[in-house]
Amino acid sequence: MSGTFVGMPAFPEAAREAVHDTTLRGNLRHATHTIRAKRARAVEEMSDWAALREAGKRIKDHTLRHLDRYLVQLEEAVTAAGGTVHWAADADEANRIVTDLVRATGESEVVKVKSMATQEIGLNEALEAAGIRAYETDLAELIVQLGKDRPSHILVPAIHRNRGEIRDIFRAEMAEWGRAAPEGLTDSPAELAEAARLHLREKFLRARVGVSGANFMVAETGTLVVVESEGNGRMCLTLPETLISVVGIEKVVPTWRDLEVFLQTLPRSSTAERMNPYTSTWTGTADGDGPGTFHLVLLDNGRTDTLADEVGRQALRCIRCSACLNVCPVYERAGGHAYGSVYPGPIGAILSPQLRGTGSEIDASLPYASSLCGACYEVCPVAIDIPEVLVHLRERVAQGGEVTRGGNKVVLRPAKGHAAERAAMRAARWAFARPGALRAGQRLASRTRRLHPRTLPGPGRAWSGTRDLPQVPAEPFRDWWQRTQGGKDGGK
Repeated sequence: MSGTFVGMPAFPEAAREAVHDTTLRGNLRHATHTIRAKRARAVEEMSDWAALREAGKRIKDHTLRHLDRYLVQLEEAVTAAGGTVHWAADADEANRIVTDLVRATGESEVVKVKSMATQEIGLNEALEAAGIRAYETDLAELIVQLGKDRPSHILVPAIHRNRGEIRDIFRAEMAEWGRAAPEGLTDSPAELAEAARLHLREKFLRARVGVSGANFMVAETGTLVVVESEGNGRMCLTLPETLISVVGIEKVVPTWRDLEVFLQTLPRSSTAERMNPYTSTWTGTADGDGPGTFHLVLLDNGRTDTLADEVGRQALRCIRCSACLNVCPVYERAGGHAYGSVYPGPIGAILSPQLRGTGSEIDASLPYASSLCGACYEVCPVAIDIPEVLVHLRERVAQGGEVTRGGNKVVLRPAKGHAAERAAMRAARWAFARPGALRAGQRLASRTRRLHPRTLPGPGRAWSGTRDLPQVPAEPFRDWWQRTQGGKDGGK
């Protein structure tokens, strides 16, 4: 498996197959409706939610504007606290750094805290190629790993699986990875959780190397923060002798006071809790307390390129709460795998094409994986205007233009399949710039409206196949306005 799902078809083809999977749609509908209803109740408790949302947005925007300064401050603080900082420009460099660090310990296995950054770079696969086995310890990630599957949700990676499927996976696969599932295991949530606990316990006690990501990094102290609900993260962060954290550079915040805002908005937006059951923080190393060796790998992998885009950079505000997935009608029907990325749903539709570029068929299709209903923007706790970025990226795909890739300015060619769209837009621009031509076209359309087809021909058939063409009025608005003197006679 690849962390970036290389080889996936474009979103329309993948989604077409997914919507015919009735079990998948049932699992997604039940899970997303439950989560978003609980989230709505948790948010309603906060009278200052709008102010917190605005504060989170401003903190993130300020940090991104001064990212260079805060990253240097972070490095200095981590180093002063006994940690070692590594800089990784891309996925290959990050994987090479982590692999070398694990090899240096002499160990051949690691335990992992749930981390989207390590999924993004395909770390598990890179470690496996080096003879190192990585064990996922988050329950949902464990289900995905045992099932030789891919995550389909930011918060609940196994959201596409039901209890019966999970039971079957545990029975068939647990023995290959360690302690086997208990005899007679049923699909009771309590029994499934106990089977996972027993399976993971021996790994926690044996592991000498832990690998994590981080939800936040505090620049002023060099502190890293992981929030989670199961306690597996606490085990991975405290028991191993060596801890390696791979974190995207956008996860830094300036101060502890800034962290206060996100520790209120993240749990309510993600798990609908007032606070996370486990909030783990660590600052470098300390004698007799936690790992004796700490390495921080700061990951770029397209983030500075995204930062160079004045419209698209707001995607870097994301705190990975997944609220946008749970309200998205497209995600609910297509599922996460159709997005071909570890970042599914609305945020994936704007983040993946910026981190990876729009050169592949799957990435060029992602900005179109949306109805632009705006529900994602309404629930985002850091006010990312996802519809705005989607339209911005659609323009990039259809028209090409100058972008930043690998730190250099390059000019993208328009993607294939958008020639008719570009021709239509050029025609519209020509007409709107010539009032006489526009008026004549409107009159012609009104007088011939009985001859208009119900569906568009050629490439337009795909558009009108799911939409009704609007009826042309019997009289253009300009003519009506002139005839009625702006409606003064009531249209008589």
